[in-house]
Amino acid sequence: MLLTMPHQPDPALRPLDHLAELAGAAGRGDRPALVLREGTLNHNQLRQRVARLAGWLAEMVPDKGARVASWAAKGEVTCLLPLAAARAGLVHVPINPLLKRAQAAHILADSGAMLLIGTGSRLASLEPGDLPAGCAALGEAEALAAAEAAGREMGPSAADPAELAAILYTSGSTGRPKGVMLSHANMWLGAVSVAHYLGLAEDDVTLAVLPLSFDYGQNQLLSTWYAGGCVVPLDFLFPKDVAKACAKHGVTTLAAVPPLWVQLTEIDWPEEARAPLRRLTNSGGALTVDLVRSLRGLFPEARLFPMYGLTEAFRSTYLDPALVDSHPTSMGKSIPFAEVLVINDAGDIAADDEEGELVHCGPLVAQGYWQDPERTAERFKPAPAASAYGGMAVWSGDRVRRAAESLLYFAGRRDAMIKSAGNRISPQEIEEAALASGLAAEAVALGVAHPRLGQAVHLVVRGAADEAARAELPKRLQRDLPNFMQPQHIHWRETMPLNPNGKIDRTALQAELNQEFAQ
Repeated sequence: MLLTMPHQPDPALRPLDHLAELAGAAGRGDRPALVLREGTLNHNQLRQRVARLAGWLAEMVPDKGARVASWAAKGEVTCLLPLAAARAGLVHVPINPLLKRAQAAHILADSGAMLLIGTGSRLASLEPGDLPAGCAALGEAEALAAAEAAGREMGPSAADPAELAAILYTSGSTGRPKGVMLSHANMWLGAVSVAHYLGLAEDDVTLAVLPLSFDYGQNQLLSTWYAGGCVVPLDFLFPKDVAKACAKHGVTTLAAVPPLWVQLTEIDWPEEARAPLRRLTNSGGALTVDLVRSLRGLFPEARLFPMYGLTEAFRSTYLDPALVDSHPTSMGKSIPFAEVLVINDAGDIAADDEEGELVHCGPLVAQGYWQDPERTAERFKPAPAASAYGGMAVWSGDRVRRAAESLLYFAGRRDAMIKSAGNRISPQEIEEAALASGLAAEAVALGVAHPRLGQAVHLVVRGAADEAARAELPKRLQRDLPNFMQPQHIHWRETMPLNPNGKIDRTALQAELNQEFAQ
């Protein structure tokens, strides 16, 4: 199927759970679909397991549109729930397994989850009041055993593709994580689009190393299954584990974020791990020129796909692998089903080489933020008059420019979001944790350029200067925040710089740290 842009949604558009039916319906049902520790499921078995899990979910949570959360490492539950929940008429809320209790409790409360399925250790960390009223909690094995015992298989849904299918929580520049609402159509068309431009096929094997709570990570499953291929989920401890898995499973498709790519280029790759690789995909931060060269040298036969995206619109652009060597810093052009416009400060289409805001239009645009009309109105606005799609668009806040051959280049962001190791981090979350400790009177979290992480988290605090406090604050943050939010440096100050309005001068602090830690 050839997809072009602008392009209206495929008339064969179906609910998300129909992805599980595609391979078997096309006569590929005996091909492997999902490699788990317990064994491998072929596409026929995948269809059956989705149908059985959906049937049990519909009995456990009979209210259509209710939220079902998962908080676990990669396993059968986390892989099947995106399709099974959709089939049962429910809304899946995946929680990043790296998050700690406080963040998970916020997501559960904010989404109003009625069921949580997770690993025992994570469920045991919850405290009284963390589960919303009426929310049940079950371990992964318990849930799968109950679904198997119930034996009820639920057929493909007839849901309207515009219905809500998932809420993915993502950090913003301020406040707690916000839930991005994705419809069946958003996720279905995302799978179709990626499978198309990556050229995925039924003999492809995707190593899923990214968290399944991210849109980029979840699409590893959906686009591969749309193409009839196989997914190998991997929770790795060391970069060498990735190379070993590639060799063991004959991996053809590997997706990562820049900090992981850096680590992967620093290890030895045996020929049996490199040879099967057909494509490498990157998002969650830009690749440096040096990193592009390292990847091209290490994997000369693999096609490299640099990509840009945001959860509110899934993905906007990709760079054709044929242009990577000649335009290594470009974001590329729009993906199928996406319309990407560059709007200048006057509200018009920017001229070539004129900087403007990236505005994403079309059917990949999410439905807004869950129960947050104020923040939805800030980011989701009517599409510019020049849009071929119209309707609502995502105004990204990212500054870009369109250069020769209509290729896009990233210029910067307007907000204070920290992007570290592929994670979007809210400074306010870190600041709130520091203040809640009672050890800091004021706190400012900032991102400082880092060669491996993209940005490292720095925390500037004013508070008790005694050694006990300085030793205790990192411990408190380690307890209350996930690892990827931990400050690499905590800077203690007797006073904070103030701007003319009497507020902490974040710009001055940023400039000071940038100079001190200049690479």
